Amino acid sequence: MPTEDIPRRWVLDLPEQGLMLQAPEERTLLQTLQSAGVAWPASCRNGTCRTCIGRLTAGQVRYGVDWPGLLPEEKAAGAVLPCVAYPVSDVALVPPVD
Repeated sequence: MPTEDIPRRWVLDLPEQGLMLQAPEERTLLQTLQSAGVAWPASCRNGTCRTCIGRLTAGQVRYGVDWPGLLPEEKAAGAVLPCVAYPVSDVALVPPVD
């Protein structure tokens, strides 16, 4: 079987919770969080309401929608919408500061 047919698994590091989760490339960060029982705010699950916003401190994601509800400045500062973000590397995620 060619290796490109095997989905990659990345590490989702949650330093504030002291957790490291397996993050399959075909699941959103939010799906990974929820399947592990991690409490993370969420509402629309389509990248518009911003309820789930967090901040990447390491790694990269790709978005499952063309225009996630983030401003370019927010993206540059590491803001991420876990409901529509898929890992493309190991990532570290922290909740936003209220």
